[in-house]
Amino acid sequence: MSERIVISPTSRQEGHAELVLEVDDEGIVTKGRYFSITPVRGLEKMLLGKAPETAPVFTQRICGVCPIPHTLASTEAVEDSLDIEPPKAAKLLRELTLAAHHVNSHAIHHFLIAQDFVPENLMKTAIESVSEIRKNAQYVVDMVAGEGIHPSDVRIGGMADNITELARKRLYARLKQLKPKVNEHVELIISLVEEKGLPEGLGAHNQPTLATHQLYGDRTKFDLDRFTEVMPESWYDDPEIGKRACSTIPLYDGRSVEVGPRARFVEFQGFKERGVVAQHVARALEMKTALSRAIDILDELDTSAPVMADFDITGTGKLGVGAIEAPRGLDVHLAQVADGKIQFYSALVPTTWNIPTMGPATEGFHYEYAPHVIRAYDPCLSCATHMMVIDDEEKTPIKSEMVRI
Repeated sequence: MSERIVISPTSRQEGHAELVLEVDDEGIVTKGRYFSITPVRGLEKMLLGKAPETAPVFTQRICGVCPIPHTLASTEAVEDSLDIEPPKAAKLLRELTLAAHHVNSHAIHHFLIAQDFVPENLMKTAIESVSEIRKNAQYVVDMVAGEGIHPSDVRIGGMADNITELARKRLYARLKQLKPKVNEHVELIISLVEEKGLPEGLGAHNQPTLATHQLYGDRTKFDLDRFTEVMPESWYDDPEIGKRACSTIPLYDGRSVEVGPRARFVEFQGFKERGVVAQHVARALEMKTALSRAIDILDELDTSAPVMADFDITGTGKLGVGAIEAPRGLDVHLAQVADGKIQFYSALVPTTWNIPTMGPATEGFHYEYAPHVIRAYDPCLSCATHMMVIDDEEKTPIKSEMVRI
């Protein structure tokens, strides 16, 4: 007789999620449904009627794990709506910021999966490696973007300031010194994941991949006409599960797609492997790609060049698109500015793309392996569902309720 196993909330991801598994008498998963139960916060609605420069400040607080991609996607969406073209040096500084963030974020993921893959005798080595890499990557973001968590120097029109020549040389030397450590770390993580002995094909699926750029993002490669959203009630076959899910299901060409490190490697480097192990391998390898790109940018950057464009904040009502390849996948923000105010805003974040792939990805294996699939995709659920609880009488936020829901 089939048994339903519910893991709620799941652990080791940002936000709250529920995993519902249908398991047969032999413990094999016949169906898996993974969905967000993080309450909706409505940050997009809060931005309506606000000044355009408010958008990056608000949206970088959607999530504490991906503030940099949200900042960049928001800034570029507003710039697209206002027809702003930032200077080359500003673009390089933004790309440098995101490249360093990729290195840092992937290292965080390796810390989260350490309990699953790292043996006790290597745990200290792995954690020290993560700490050293993160310290150096965050230092780059601090120096270039103003702050490692909420990058205040990313502005509509470009960047607040260029870095000094001395800072460029120091960052260049620091990242060159970090390169052997990152190479060693990547080799360690890949070897441990491959030696774990996970079932062949675990987490593999036949859905398409979606990526706009190897590392940064390209709005011209995201076609809004090919994008649709459906409500969870019409996606999940169980009506009760659909009612509990609180994020929409984004589709591209009418299909659920995979975004993230493996998708980028598939689209831009001909990567063929699929499944959980392939996800971890691609994420580790991307650390090397991001670090190399950061070093190249520092070699190319003209620290005397301007970093801010002149522009008119009024706007013409054009719908602007910002597409950034966050560590977890494609992060798209949409902004419409007219009469100097935001008229429309929407965020299509990595987790909402990846959550639908969890269902078929868990099927056909013993249920004990299902959590490996979740941690392979690294869902970040607070990005997907945004809500704020307001007191009915006072019309003010109830902070304690926001935490406890």
